[in-house]
Amino acid sequence: MKRTIFEPEHEEFRELVQTFITKECLPHIDEWERNGIVDRAAWTKAGEMGLLGLRVPEEFGGAGMTDPRYDAVITEELALAGVSGLALQLHNELLAPYMLDLTNDEQKARWLPGYASGEIITAVAMSEPGAGSDLRGMRTTAIRDGDHFVLNGAKTFISNGLISDLVVVAVKTQPQEQPTKLSLIAVERGTPGFERGRKLDKVGAHSQDTSELFFSDARVPAANLIGEEFRGMNYLMRNLASERLSIAISSVASARRAQQLTAEYVRSRKAFGTTIGSFQNTRFVLAALHARTQAVQSFVDTCLRGKVDGDLTIEEAAAAKLLATELEFDAVDAGVQLHGGYGWMEEYPIARMYRDVRISRILGGSSEIMKEVIGRSLALEGPA
Repeated sequence: MKRTIFEPEHEEFRELVQTFITKECLPHIDEWERNGIVDRAAWTKAGEMGLLGLRVPEEFGGAGMTDPRYDAVITEELALAGVSGLALQLHNELLAPYMLDLTNDEQKARWLPGYASGEIITAVAMSEPGAGSDLRGMRTTAIRDGDHFVLNGAKTFISNGLISDLVVVAVKTQPQEQPTKLSLIAVERGTPGFERGRKLDKVGAHSQDTSELFFSDARVPAANLIGEEFRGMNYLMRNLASERLSIAISSVASARRAQQLTAEYVRSRKAFGTTIGSFQNTRFVLAALHARTQAVQSFVDTCLRGKVDGDLTIEEAAAAKLLATELEFDAVDAGVQLHGGYGWMEEYPIARMYRDVRISRILGGSSEIMKEVIGRSLALEGPA
């Protein structure tokens, strides 16, 4: 089925992204996996090639690309190539609303040039050891002291936690008077009292550094407040649809990769005097996955069109993430099964995928949360 979501200019941009991945990522993936972190050189090279902060205006060194399909191309190509550590998706898509839509003129001049060049790598810190999806349960505070905020607390599961230079941190600025209101504050590398914790030992996505962050009387200039005080929850919630669609885009591409790898394997692997691709079970498994992928890809593309047009809903994004991440897991699981014992060997890409993709059904809101979001929109309770 021919996809119609992308225009010729997007496909030209795709070639640039593929060149970057081939030259700057694929030769280093094994090293990044061993080290548990991506080299900063990859980030600066991405900046040089115009792949960072696509929405940043030209006056600040960006490309001024407001069409979200360009970000989608990067997300797709990274997933199709199996590059799970270089978090351009986080930097470009998840942080863009904070960096571009909520910053004032002074903050833009201070941060956007580095954000677009790769000199300032970003992260967002919401989750805490005792508060994951329950954002109102977070305990990190930022108490005003003159022209500074004094931060105390801890964050965990922070992607880009070690490599980041600027972290948008969700905090409570008046925990006694406004216990349910959050604010967002940008904390810069080198801030006294701000420390990185251990690099978390994850099951998969080893090259994506994920860490703990600690704040102990960390003094941050009040000028680093992002947006308006007490509106942090609103800012976080209104970006969820875009985040979940981005995950869906990545997951569908990953599902396609799993099927490509498996198809290549079953065509060449022989058992009982013939290729295992000639077995009816193999055809049925891959046929069912192919049919699902066509349907899910079409729906995700429709959601991307909705984002372009500005009418993507929270429920649609939740449905896209639910369908895409469940498809991704099933495609990779089937791929391992059809690879047999070789599917359990690290030398085969499907094995690494098996480790890496499991988190997709959790991050950005678990599949159960997605069902709850969709279920609430159905208004099934009826009259009391």
